[in-house]
Amino acid sequence: MPTLVLKFGNSVLQEVAVGSREVSIGRSPDNGLVIDNPAVSHYHARVFREEDRLMLEDFGSLNGTFVNGQRVKMVTLQPGDAVAIGKHTIEVSDSSQEVLATSHGAAKPAAPKINETVMLDTKARRDFLQKVAAVGESAQVAPARLKVPTLVVRKGKTSRREYTLSDKLTVIGKSAMASVKLTGWFAPMVAAQVSRRDDQTYYIGAGDKVPSVNGHPITQPKKLSPGDVITVAGVELQFVYRD
Repeated sequence: MPTLVLKFGNSVLQEVAVGSREVSIGRSPDNGLVIDNPAVSHYHARVFREEDRLMLEDFGSLNGTFVNGQRVKMVTLQPGDAVAIGKHTIEVSDSSQEVLATSHGAAKPAAPKINETVMLDTKARRDFLQKVAAVGESAQVAPARLKVPTLVVRKGKTSRREYTLSDKLTVIGKSAMASVKLTGWFAPMVAAQVSRRDDQTYYIGAGDKVPSVNGHPITQPKKLSPGDVITVAGVELQFVYRD
């Protein structure tokens, strides 16, 4: 059975076997493979079986998914492929091939069973993260530091003070699908929405309300520049890039 091995450096963080159900990958805790890093989208990609093939699909993530160094949207995976998401690597293995090699006398080191998720225990994970922190940020971030698009709340009632734009579509409103949650009593379900284009630019568009950018109401989706201030439904948000 194909297996996905999530690694950071040489440390194995998690192993998941891919059976009849797909394995979702992302930052949200309800994913099959959870990568707790702000450079990773909440729902970044998925791996699934299609007949006798193992497929990977990127969900239009901000920073992309790379297989053997090539950025991909959808691709067939083979045993031995290396999938890079942020600074993490997912190695693709086939347990049936490993068992076959062992039965023919090939010496293999002992490995944990792969029929269930294997995660570092809390202490081991904490020790590992402390070691990474001791090395310094340069070990985790490329020389050109990643800029994370963010909405900073300057005025109004919201669930948080900052929101990272990690998904292709970010809804501003009170609905269950809203990422930027408005908490005012009369807040609209969908006040506005921010979309990410294929060229990694961001546009603000109207929802139930017409937003203003730098004091000017928009008549069509408007491209956002760093420092732009969005006003909608009594809330003021500034578009910035965080290190």
